[in-house]
Amino acid sequence: MRLSDVTAIFLACLTVSGCASGPPPENVRAGQPSQETTSSVVPPSNLVPSGNVGEAAAAASAPQEELAWAGQVPQPQAFAPAARTVGAPIPSERPIAMLAPAKPEMRAAPQTRSQIYSYGFRDAKPINFGSISPRKLAVHGVDISRWQGEIDWERLRTQGANFAYIKATDGGDHLDPMFRKNWRRAKEAGLKRGAYHFFYWCRTAGEQADWFIRNVPKEAGALPPVIDVEWNGESSCKRRPSRERVLEKMQVFMDKLERHYGQRPIIYTAPDFYRDNLKGAFPDYPFWLRSVAAHPSKVYPKRKWVFWQYSGSGLSHGVDGRIDLNVFHGDENDWHDWVASR
Repeated sequence: MRLSDVTAIFLACLTVSGCASGPPPENVRAGQPSQETTSSVVPPSNLVPSGNVGEAAAAASAPQEELAWAGQVPQPQAFAPAARTVGAPIPSERPIAMLAPAKPEMRAAPQTRSQIYSYGFRDAKPINFGSISPRKLAVHGVDISRWQGEIDWERLRTQGANFAYIKATDGGDHLDPMFRKNWRRAKEAGLKRGAYHFFYWCRTAGEQADWFIRNVPKEAGALPPVIDVEWNGESSCKRRPSRERVLEKMQVFMDKLERHYGQRPIIYTAPDFYRDNLKGAFPDYPFWLRSVAAHPSKVYPKRKWVFWQYSGSGLSHGVDGRIDLNVFHGDENDWHDWVASR
């Protein structure tokens, strides 16, 4: 064998050996992505769909089938001049908010009128009022305090008590011990009810208003609050302020209540106190007048009134003992309208 042949054979073997031990071709190195992760990141299982790389490459090189809706592919128009219209701009698409389903129309629930029970009281000392008898008026009610004790409100209502004024406070530190219970039970029985305050002439008006507000809830549907002003010979306070001072104190008290409850207070009074202090005063305030022997038009000439207390000796099922009886100045429709406007 010649040296040149041996050399050729040796060089050929080196070439073959180098090819077998060198790095693999680029297309062989491109395998699946690494499955390693950090301890804080978990790869989503469906982030990239699995598939064969070779099949994907072949699909990419194959001619694509035209879709039914495909036309000319629009080119980006980011820098193309936009057409402008003189006047208000018109959106090219409806705003998303307009595509939302319309909200159902909200309608106020119709107000139901409470049933009016006819007069069913008796009287221990009945008075003949003649043709202007309170019995000819439609809407009767009562006023009560602790002295009536436990009351069967449901039964009292069916006797003709369509409304009730409930004693709440005296002066600046006294709460009727039955007020909260009567307030709750009267409402449960379906009566329209309000609260009244017995005014004490030896305390400031502001203190008394604060005390009433502290103890009487502000509730929708409640009747206007009442200030009870009268001379009380049994009271420990013997003061009888001047008319000017009386009117001033009443005004302070009523203003405070009106601001808090949003309703103008009603003034309850008796003939002697009215004569001394209230004749011609407070023409824009509603009055509740005590007159147990004659019609209010005779005892309080020219005075308009909302309630008339016509008896202090009423008798009724549901109450032990006597009870004050009252009537509203108007018919049933007037009553419903008046209550609805409070």
